[in-house]
Amino acid sequence: MSKPDKLLVEVAALVESGQSNQMSLTVVTGGAVITGRLAPEAVWRQRVSEVLTDSVRVGEFSAVFDTPVTNGQPTHLHFHVARILQGTVGIPETGGMYRVAIEDVSSWTVGDFSYFDH
Repeated sequence: MSKPDKLLVEVAALVESGQSNQMSLTVVTGGAVITGRLAPEAVWRQRVSEVLTDSVRVGEFSAVFDTPVTNGQPTHLHFHVARILQGTVGIPETGGMYRVAIEDVSSWTVGDFSYFDH
């Protein structure tokens, strides 16, 4: 999408202003379907930093995510507890942390998708 969807930008701005992580969203970007909950960027960065800090191999990268967030119009969606949908499974099963440029979202819907083993 060459111009970001204004409605999606408004959703992202509301998540940022409310510091809430309860908004579920599913997006299509670059042919991938990502589903999960949105988090404010500062919360997302903190969680990624914590995960990296606990890693022996990539702990040194945690400082990159400690940088303060600049205010202004959101340019990215920050997913946590998110999955990339592939066939009948979500990858990873437990959910991951994804950052998606709003301008790269080609379609979206409110809510997340879950798979159940019947």
